[in-house]
Amino acid sequence: MQKIGVLSSLLRYPVKSFGGENVESTRVLPYGVYGDRSHVIIDRSRQGKYLTITQYQEMAAYQATFVSEENEDTYPELQIHTANGERYGWNDERWRQDLRLKSGRDLSFHSFTPSYVPIGAIEEAPLLLVTHSSLQYLSKQLGKSEIDPKRFRPNFIIHTDYDRPFSEHDWISNQMKIGEEVVIEITKPCERCMIITIDPKNGKRTPTIHKEIIRTNHNHFGVYAKVIQTGNVKLGDEIWL
Repeated sequence: MQKIGVLSSLLRYPVKSFGGENVESTRVLPYGVYGDRSHVIIDRSRQGKYLTITQYQEMAAYQATFVSEENEDTYPELQIHTANGERYGWNDERWRQDLRLKSGRDLSFHSFTPSYVPIGAIEEAPLLLVTHSSLQYLSKQLGKSEIDPKRFRPNFIIHTDYDRPFSEHDWISNQMKIGEEVVIEITKPCERCMIITIDPKNGKRTPTIHKEIIRTNHNHFGVYAKVIQTGNVKLGDEIWL
């Protein structure tokens, strides 16, 4: 293995399709980053499927944040920040009823355990990686100073030792070591959908972002990975491939 960069951002999304949080350190478990998509909203009008940004795009403007210490047995207290800036606990019925009314759907709310979150809640693979170079390149193509990486819902943003957009696609089928403990295997590119067009700050759409990714990189942005060896990760960890 050779060093290719460092871990520059570490993100998780405690509620599926809500905005996520940046963390300085956490644990990588078999399902991915601790607490990632650990809480879900079930859309009963669609035979128990999850409510996502695809059905109600304003979900992107909600935020979910753990506000106490990580625990192996139970999740920390989870705070919900609504699109209006109000704050509630996960179990508070006020924001839940408001979401039911605004989405026009019959909803129920569920959480998993720290030891297990299923694929489905976790999309197609346990982890999603993008590079700083790819984000910078896309920003430049769109004529923006910076694009919000949370649009793409990555877990790891890697600052490579070389400036080559979309170099993460060269990592597919290879194992990667992050820090002293974690080993993952890059499995496939992430094919994008309309969710990336939704601004996580206000829930509004910018279709040009998706169109540009289709034009420049065959509708792929970032790569999926599975966990080979669990362990702790932190910002600044060296990345080895």
